[in-house]
Amino acid sequence: MANVLPVEKQEAVVRCLVDGASVRATERIVGVHRDTILRLMVRIADGCQILHDRHVRDLDLRAVQVDEIWGFVHKKQRWVTKEDDASQCGDFWTFVAIDADTKIVPSYLVGKRDGATANAFMADLSARLSRRVQISSDGLNAYVDAVERAFGGSVDYGQIVKFYEAEPIGAGRYSPPKVVDVERVIVEGHPDEADISTSYVERQNLTMRMNMRRLTRLTNAFSKKVENLRAAVALHFAYYNFVRIHQTLRVTPAMAAGVTPRVWTIGDLVAAGSLKP
Repeated sequence: MANVLPVEKQEAVVRCLVDGASVRATERIVGVHRDTILRLMVRIADGCQILHDRHVRDLDLRAVQVDEIWGFVHKKQRWVTKEDDASQCGDFWTFVAIDADTKIVPSYLVGKRDGATANAFMADLSARLSRRVQISSDGLNAYVDAVERAFGGSVDYGQIVKFYEAEPIGAGRYSPPKVVDVERVIVEGHPDEADISTSYVERQNLTMRMNMRRLTRLTNAFSKKVENLRAAVALHFAYYNFVRIHQTLRVTPAMAAGVTPRVWTIGDLVAAGSLKP
């Protein structure tokens, strides 16, 4: 009979991962082999995705912001060769949607930064909403067709395009460049120009980089497999939506959106690992 990791150990592993510890750091802290940690992460993340699909539905959201955050699997894009399977390595992007009011993340998707991923992402977002919504994005062209395909014109959509100063050279070059100009463009419907913004979703990008070690910039932490990146993302958003108290809202985003009446626990996420589709 195979050994089963005690529930307390499983919860400790998940706590480390969602708090931004790397797999190897979690191995040292909890005393569980990294291969076991990765298998556990994938299993629990599969359950978290099931929970998300079951509960994050029929959302009454007003203004949704979308963006994509960069990462890579196995190697960066410039090192990908013709012999490599481009679908399994190189640059990968996590598309994220966040509600400006409740801060819930109704939809996310890991893939390439292309039209196919944008279309799938927007189709998933549309399926989770119960009313006409305003969407804001950056200037990525793939969003225009994706929004039209997913919402069929029943949407208020605007893009915000930011213009930055030239990247500094030398000391301070790792600091983010300053925004020198902003242009808001109405793409479809009648969006409120004051609400055309990506501020909240860009802040969520920072939260992701802080709480998922594999997305931290300028380190040697990265995903070796696409499966692991997708698992880390699913685990992060289950924790963010259902478990973590939002400092401003004083409740979880899922509670603010009316998805659940209570704060969930790490134990609830671990228990989700036994769910079947």
